[in-house]
Amino acid sequence: MIEYELAGLDLGEVRFAISPLNELALSVRVFRDPGRYPHHLPWLRRTEAARADLDTELLRSLTNDLLWTPDFLHPRPTGPLTRFGEEMAALAELPPVVVRAKLAEVHGDTLPAPLRGRTDRVLARVVRALEAYWEACFEPWWPRMRTVLEADVTYRGRVIAQRGLAAMFTDLSGRVRMVGNVVQVSTSSRGGYRRTTTGAGLTLVPSLFSRGGSTPITPEQAPQIMYAARGVGTLWEAEDVAGPDALVALLGAARARLLGMLDSPASSTELGVRLGVTTTAVNQHLRALRAAGLLTSARHGRSVLYLRSELGDRLLAGT
Repeated sequence: MIEYELAGLDLGEVRFAISPLNELALSVRVFRDPGRYPHHLPWLRRTEAARADLDTELLRSLTNDLLWTPDFLHPRPTGPLTRFGEEMAALAELPPVVVRAKLAEVHGDTLPAPLRGRTDRVLARVVRALEAYWEACFEPWWPRMRTVLEADVTYRGRVIAQRGLAAMFTDLSGRVRMVGNVVQVSTSSRGGYRRTTTGAGLTLVPSLFSRGGSTPITPEQAPQIMYAARGVGTLWEAEDVAGPDALVALLGAARARLLGMLDSPASSTELGVRLGVTTTAVNQHLRALRAAGLLTSARHGRSVLYLRSELGDRLLAGT
């Protein structure tokens, strides 16, 4: 059990952030053990040819049999707009003693062959392998991935506003709960620890490649929880939401699909990802549905969230 004691219940202690490097490192587990991550099989197939030219021996060695990865591949991001290049520059400058210690936490005394030798040379190989992997298998898909992650952050903010901080933590994962002012995370790692967030805060990082709540292995790392983002199941495939025939005849197929999907609030960017169409196309339909009184909308941060109205509910239920 790992516990983070919040310095009071001030929302300023909790922040959300997105880490491209975190996603890249965790994704290595998908092609090491694809059966555990069936949602990502379409992406795995699409990038199969590109992976043939990568240093996959090194990439696979970054995880162990439990699919742990070293903490230095999961830096604490500064915010939702963290850039991959910034994180890689910081990774390349890590002291060798830190790299060696974190690799040992994952692999013990016997490192895989690609991670043996002078630590500075090992780190340089890690950086080269990750940059090549990003360019070949991640960069073309990152805008779509980032949209899902940002939509999750918007959703979590709405939960805090409507139901409070404790409800938001409970909703993150079955492994996470809040008791008083302490956030508890059940982990499979050896041992556990408790530390305060005073002076550091607690960063929450949504991930497309995490199946539950996870934290840094050791307490000297800044307080951070990685959790599974919503919407992963719709990331790689267009969502086929069929409306009743009568509703399709009245509204058209696209607008009937949108109306059927909006039983919970969503932004136009999130809907575009789920449907596999552009945000511009979605916005045109959303405006028409809202003008007809079938949707309501409200601004949340930089996003506008849409929800089926009572009239929309009655229309859908009556068809």
